[in-house]
This record gives sequence, C-alpha cells and structure tokens, in this order.
Amino acid sequence: MDGNRMPGLGGCPVNHGGNTSMEKPVTKWWPNALNLDILHQHGARTNPMDPDYNHRDAVKGLDHAAVKADVKALMTESQDWWPADWGHYGGLMIRLAWHSAGSYRMQDGRGGAGSGNIRFAPLNSWPDNASLDKARRLLWPVKKKYGNALSWADLIILAGNMAYESMGFKTFGFGFGREDIWGPETDVYWGSEGEWLAKSENRYSDIDEASTLENPLAAVHMGLIYVNPEGINGQPNPAHTALHVRETFARMAMNDEETAALTCGGHTVGKAHGGLAGDNIGVEPEAGGLENQGFGWTNPDQGGTATKAFTSGIEGAWTKNPIQFDMGYFDYLFGYEWELKKSPAGAWQWEPVDMPDSEKPTLAGGEEGHGRAMMTDADMAMKVDPIYNEICQRFRADPEYFKDTFARAWFKLTHRDMGPRANYYGPDVPSEDLIWQDPIPAGPTGYDVAALKDKIASSGLTSAELIATAWDSARTFRGSDKRGGANGARIRLAPQKDWAGNEPDRLAKVLGILEPIAAEAGASVADVIVLAGNVGLEQAIKAGGHAVDVPFTPGRGDATDDQTDADSFEVLEPVADGFRNWQKDDYAVSAEEMMLDRAQLMGLTAADMTVLLGGLRVLGTNHAGNKYGVFTDREGALTTDFFVNLTDMANSWHALDDGTYELRDRATGEIKWTATSADLVFGSNSVLRSYAEVYAQDDNAAKFAKDFVAAWTKVMNADRFDLVA
Repeated sequence: MDGNRMPGLGGCPVNHGGNTSMEKPVTKWWPNALNLDILHQHGARTNPMDPDYNHRDAVKGLDHAAVKADVKALMTESQDWWPADWGHYGGLMIRLAWHSAGSYRMQDGRGGAGSGNIRFAPLNSWPDNASLDKARRLLWPVKKKYGNALSWADLIILAGNMAYESMGFKTFGFGFGREDIWGPETDVYWGSEGEWLAKSENRYSDIDEASTLENPLAAVHMGLIYVNPEGINGQPNPAHTALHVRETFARMAMNDEETAALTCGGHTVGKAHGGLAGDNIGVEPEAGGLENQGFGWTNPDQGGTATKAFTSGIEGAWTKNPIQFDMGYFDYLFGYEWELKKSPAGAWQWEPVDMPDSEKPTLAGGEEGHGRAMMTDADMAMKVDPIYNEICQRFRADPEYFKDTFARAWFKLTHRDMGPRANYYGPDVPSEDLIWQDPIPAGPTGYDVAALKDKIASSGLTSAELIATAWDSARTFRGSDKRGGANGARIRLAPQKDWAGNEPDRLAKVLGILEPIAAEAGASVADVIVLAGNVGLEQAIKAGGHAVDVPFTPGRGDATDDQTDADSFEVLEPVADGFRNWQKDDYAVSAEEMMLDRAQLMGLTAADMTVLLGGLRVLGTNHAGNKYGVFTDREGALTTDFFVNLTDMANSWHALDDGTYELRDRATGEIKWTATSADLVFGSNSVLRSYAEVYAQDDNAAKFAKDFVAAWTKVMNADRFDLVA
C-alpha cells in the first residue's frame, strides 16, 4: 500500500476529515484559537436515546432487587476467557468501581463515577486501569438484560458494592440515578504530559512539597488516579509516599481517617497482578486493532489461569483470605516486618520477613502452593506515617469502628459527584443527611409571589444590584459534581459572603434589605434572591422596550452553617467571572478561557454564554461597576447594543499595553468604549461572532430578550433537582 492507495485502485474516495489522524484540527493550525469544543460535547447528536427518554423515570421503574441479585451472582461465576481470582470477581469489581470513582477531584468537580466516563478515552486506556476493560465485559450480560434503565455508571459502582457484600461486608448504602455520557469528556484537563507515568516533577513545583501539585490535578502521575504503588517516580519511600497520599486524597475531599479507611478497606480483599513479565502484554484499548474489539492489554502467556493475570506488575495479596472481608490486612501489615523486593514482573513491592507459607494466600488460580503476600508503598505509608499509624491502630483495636468508617468513606468515594440526595434512587439510599452532600431543607411554596415581587420592586435596590446578587448566588453551580448554585442561599454564609467576586459590601447591603422581606413574606432567602434578580431583569426588559415574563418556581430552602462544610466550599470560589468582567488576579490562562470553563461547569452552551454575556454587559452588572464591555448609552436596559456596537464597522479596536482594549470611532478617533479580551473574543472568534451577529441583526431584538430570559432561568434553576421529573 502506498499512502492512501491500494494496489489496483484509484485515489482514496473518502473525506479524510472523518479520521482525526489525517487532518489537523483548527487548534493545531492556529493554537491560539479559542477551542469551544467543551461547550458542544454530550449534546443531542451524541445521545442515542430517544428525545423523550427520561432516565430518572426509567430508573424508578427498574427492578432494583433483581439487578442486585444478578450482579451478586455474577461474582462467583468464573469465565474461562477471564478466570476469577479464587473463583471470585470481587477484587476486580471493587477495583473497577474504585478507579471509576477515584478520578474525581474536588477543585473543579470533574472526573468521578457519575457519568460512566471510564468507558471512554483517556481513562479506559490509563495504565492504572489495566484490564478493567475485562471487568466491564463481564458485566455486559447484566447491562444487556436490564437495558436503558440501568446505566453503566450505576452498574459499575453497584458491582463494587455487591462485591463487598458477597465477601461478607455490609455497605453503607447505594443510590441509583447516574446517567451515562456517550463520548469522551473533552473538558477535563488531566495534565500536560505527553507520556504515561511521566516524571512527577512535570506537575509539581517542588516534588518534596506535595501541596505544590498543579491544580486542579489530583494524581501524582499522568495515567494514575492517586500515587504510584511502587513509590513516587517508581522509587520506594513510604514516608515520602505518605505525604502524597495525604494530598491526593485531600483533593478528593477525604480527611486522614477516611484516607486510611479506604486504603485498608480497599486492600482487605483482592490482589495485585504481576506474576509474569509484561514483555508480551498488548497495547491499551485505544491503541488496539479492530480485531481486539476494544479489548486492551492482551496476555498471550496467561494460559487460562488467574495466577498469570497481569495488571500493575505488582504481584500478591494483602491478606491471607483475599475473598473474605476481615481484619487480615492489619494482621499482615502490623504483624510482620517488611522488606523491599521485586515482583516477577520487575516491580518494586514490600514482602514480609519470615512469613511461613501457611500464613500466605493460596494461588489465585487454584493450583497447589502459595502465592505472595505483599504491600505497596502506599500500604507501607499507613505503617510509617505517624498519623496514619495511629488511625490504623484505632481501627485494629475496634473492628466495628473500622467497618463503619470504611463503609461511610466508600459510600462517599462512590457517590460524591452525584450531588444532593434528591439525585439518588432505589431502596438502599441512606436516610441520613451527610454534610458532603450539601444538604438543603425544603423551602416554603405557599407565599404570595406577586406581593413579594412588589415589595422587592419598592425596596430601593437597583435592578443591577438585584441581578448581580442573584447571578453571584447561582453561578457557583457545577454540573461536574452538582454542587453550588442558588438553592440553599449559601451566598449569605461563610465562606461565600466574604469572597471578593461577590463584592461583600454590596452583597451585605442587598441581603440586609432582602432578608427582612423574605421573613415577612414567609419565603426562603434563597427564593427571594432569585426572585429579586427576576424583578430587576423584568425592569430592564421593560426599559429595553419588550415584555417578557421571567419564569419563577418557589421551593428553594435556606441552608444553615451546620449544613455547610465551609472548607470544602472554598474550592467553589470563582477566581474569575467573564460574565461580570472580573478576575481576582492575573493568570497564565486568558480571561476568555476561564469564562469557557465557568460556562461549561454551569451547563451552558456557546449560544447561552453569548446571550448572557451580552445581556449582562448592558445591564450594568460588571464587578464593582467597571465599564469594560458596556457598549451602550442605555445602561440598565436589556438591549442588543453590545452586539450591535461590537460588529459596527464604523468602530475600530485598539490594544493597550495593559492588556485591555479601546473602541474608537473610525472617522474621528474618539474613544467610545473600553473592553477586555472576554468581550472582544465574541468578535474575533469565528464561531462566537456568528452568534453575536445573530443578535446584532435588526430583526432579533425580541428574540434576544426571549433567549436571555431562557438562559437566565437555566442558570437560576440549574440546582433545582426537585423540579426534574
């Protein structure tokens, strides 16, 4: 074959744009172009479900008990094509669930198990996830049987729960309700490295200071969920590893006790696989040929026995009985001295000194003899680090306390990115409200909305003050892990009330007026903040010459300080808000890129982002009243002036040394307005300009008002999970 020609055939008849390896994407030709792909993913075109399919309704009709029974039965039905360790798939399924959930990071809420993203690149081909493709194929008969109502995201986590229960452990609970995505998540930054397991120094400013790990990353190496089991950069040093274990788990909102419980409980069952050299192990799934059918890491030397399976290269089990949940992990870790050795695959691991064969696990394939007992560097960290050691000794002395702590930590690990309990379904949802679920009490609905609007309108607050406060309350919502938003009115609590982006003085003034109005009306403050934003918006719509009602549904509740984990809410603080033309500091990332990130987390499309920014500019809601991007002489009225003046060829734009811009009259040179890059990107980027031109047209002023209200309502209701069928 020569290039794209086959012997005896003409030139290639297909458009090479269909193969991403044949043609450079736009950002390869023009690397400075703003990439809007993160706002276009997971749309209707990628979803194979019918337009009227409602996953929540489907989940409610699922036979939950039957699904659980089938998954539990699968655990001990060993398949010849991928035999189970000791005849039990529990360890493999727990690893699948853990690694699906373990990609979550608190900083931006991305990753995690809530979308079934482990089915797609890059996660499906991470070195840390070697052979988890086999686990998912083992689950396929269950998925096939129950169909749409059982998402892969739910099934993967349920498999981990059923694995533990089939091995004698009582889990804390389980919630159905995760909905699958249908393609890779292009919005997640996993690191800048171009190779798997690259040196950790690439993502730290000081490898000895674990806290210098680049944000928002939460793993030590590219392609891992936490730390290298052999040690940082493959160099065993449990004390050093302990520092990085603490940091990586903290970045997924786990404290020291939860971290120790997860490490010990996770390694109480199952084993690591490295019983033979990995020289013949095949490539990862995404690199495989068509004949592999999505399988990766082929193992021609396995010979049909579990003993020769290969995943991490580390070989052995953490307990004597790896298919029974017991206290064996502690018996091993603290009952023996440990020394460094190499596995048959050449990986560093710790092995016990003078352990008799009778105390070692048997071979996983059922052959005569005993396998290896081992610990990873992260396990040894539990013994070497004084804080982890103290916690483990408490666990060891009180098995029931350990089991309860682990059960709660496992539930948190596997459910953290589902958001509030309103998103949980099924018979095993715990009744207890957990603080990491950001609980919010139900709010009142029986008050007089019309009378309340009149009170707000006569309060003396300006429309800009009302709109900005409602926006600031709602903009914290993150679709990644369903945290933040206007429900709960946490903008009035620490830490949000003191965030620079919320203009604390203005916020205190507005809340000081709205809170008594809410109390008198019998409404929640959360509802009144949103309703006040609507009142201000309706005033601006009227001033713009239109009449559009802004929808409002009561029922938001007010969270208390006791229901708010202030420390974990710190990560929700906006450091920039392009919609209000503000950023806290100068950053390496441009203002428009930070605006894209915020828009994607809020669940906005590129069109939503465009209409909201253009509208908020002319409404006069910029942070601290700055005038960047306020391209209008009618500030406070909802008009299309931002787009009209941005695209008016009577004007010209000029860059200033401080990174801002001036709009000047092309004929006279008069300075008319100033702008930031977050404004001008709507004229310079070809896609965004196409949206801007729609709203600059003479026939679309009414459409703009209608579209702005729709996008505004979308933001205000983003966290109203109680409104979803």
